[in-house]
Amino acid sequence: MNRLLGRLEPQFYALLRMVAGLLFACHGAQKLFGVLGGQRVAYTSQLGLAGFIEFGCGILIAVGLFTRVAAFIAAGEMAVAYVQVHAPRGLWPIQNMGEPAVLYCFLFLYIAARGAGKFGVDRR
Repeated sequence: MNRLLGRLEPQFYALLRMVAGLLFACHGAQKLFGVLGGQRVAYTSQLGLAGFIEFGCGILIAVGLFTRVAAFIAAGEMAVAYVQVHAPRGLWPIQNMGEPAVLYCFLFLYIAARGAGKFGVDRR
């Protein structure tokens, strides 16, 4: 099992980066365009800024362009979201519904440390 999955590691990492980036971009699209069950927010508000970060960084992460910078910014945004929105509701992420913010934050930190990988535009 390890030999098979180990050989596919670059492909799995690329898939992880692409899926995470696209899902993150969807959160931004909800805020910016009012699609996918979301509501448009004022572009000049803090939620509008979050929408631009999520949509822009999500697309960059998905294609692997400026991956380290985009992922680091996205991780920071998720940390701020957790502290501002979720932490006041309770101590633990399971209690305050902050698991997605924590998971995105640490996933994007990993991507920032690792870069685009073999299948990103940064590689070329």
